[in-house]
Amino acid sequence: MPEQVLFTPAALDEPWGQQMLQRVQALDLPVEYLKQNRITGLRGETERETYAISKRTLAVVTAPASQLKLTPIPPSADWQFHLAQGCPAHCQYCYLAGSLQGPPVIRVYANLPQILENLAQYEQHEQPTTYEVSCYTDPLGIEHLTGSLAECIRYFGTREQGHLRWVSKFDNVDGLLNLPHNGHTRCRFSINAAPVSRFLEGGTASVAKRLQAIRKLALPVEQGGGGYPVGFVVAPIMPLENWRDEYTQLLDDAAAALDFDCDLTFELISHRFTPGSKEVLQEWYPNSKLDLDEANRTTKRNKFGGIKYVYDKDTMKELRSFFEAAIAQRFPQAKILYWT
Repeated sequence: MPEQVLFTPAALDEPWGQQMLQRVQALDLPVEYLKQNRITGLRGETERETYAISKRTLAVVTAPASQLKLTPIPPSADWQFHLAQGCPAHCQYCYLAGSLQGPPVIRVYANLPQILENLAQYEQHEQPTTYEVSCYTDPLGIEHLTGSLAECIRYFGTREQGHLRWVSKFDNVDGLLNLPHNGHTRCRFSINAAPVSRFLEGGTASVAKRLQAIRKLALPVEQGGGGYPVGFVVAPIMPLENWRDEYTQLLDDAAAALDFDCDLTFELISHRFTPGSKEVLQEWYPNSKLDLDEANRTTKRNKFGGIKYVYDKDTMKELRSFFEAAIAQRFPQAKILYWT
C-alpha cells in the first residue's frame, strides 16, 4: 500500500483514472490532487532518501504519446507496452535500476483504453503476436490499486491473434481467475532459490505463495482454477554456495505445485548487471550482499556498445546444463523458451 497517491489533472480527465481514484479512496489511502501534470517534490537529501520517498508513492499520470510507439522485446515477446513504470518490490538486483531515469516513483497510466486500442495496429493477422506488459513494473503488485491487468486480460481475450504475457513476484490472483481470457494470456511467476528470494527480494510474496498462485491460475476452470497458460521465469540465476541443491529444491517445489497437466513454459535468465545499474543499486541498497564484483564476471557488449557483466562461459554452460536436465526430468511437456 502506498503512503501517498498523487493524481495529475490529465489523469483525472480519463475515465480509467476516475476508476483508479475510486479504488484508492475505497482503500482509504491519502490522495493529493496536483495542479500540474509534472511529478515533483520526491527528492530527498540523499539517493537513499529519494528511493524511500519514491517507493512509498503512487502517481497516477497519463502515458506520453511516445509510449504508443511500441518497441520489440526479444526473446520475451514480439512487442512491449506499459501499464506503469516503477515497481513496489525491493529486489536488490533490480533491473530497473539501470533502465528508468529519475526517482523510482510508481507511475500508473490512466489512459489505458488508448494504450490498448493502439495495440491492434501491431498485431499480425496470419500468426500470433505476443505482447509483454511487465517490463518496467510488477503489474500484479499494483493490481488492487489499478485494475489494469484484469482489463488487459479481458482485452486480449477478444483478440484473434493477440497474446498477452505478464510476470510477477506477488500472489493476489483471485480477482483474475474468472476472467474471459480465451487462453490468450500467459501468467508467469518469477521464482528463485531460497537464499535469493529470502534475502534479495524484499516486499514480495514468498516463493511458496507464488507457487500457490500459479497453481490457482493453471488449474482447469472446472476445478476452480483460471485455466490459464502459465510459466516460470527463473531469474536471476546465480551460482550460489550449494546452488545445485538449492535449485533442485526450488524445482521440486514447483513440480509439487503443478502436479497436473498444464500449458507450461520456462524462461531461464542468469544474473547480469551494468556499470550504471551497479552504481544505482549500491546507492539504493548499501548493505546488500549481492555479488557485484566485476572480477568474478566477463564482459558482454550490446549492439550499441554498452557493457554487461555476465558469468564466464564455463559457469554459464554448467548452469544451463543443470536446468535443462532438471526441467526435462520434472516437466517433460514444458517448453524452455530461452536461456540468457
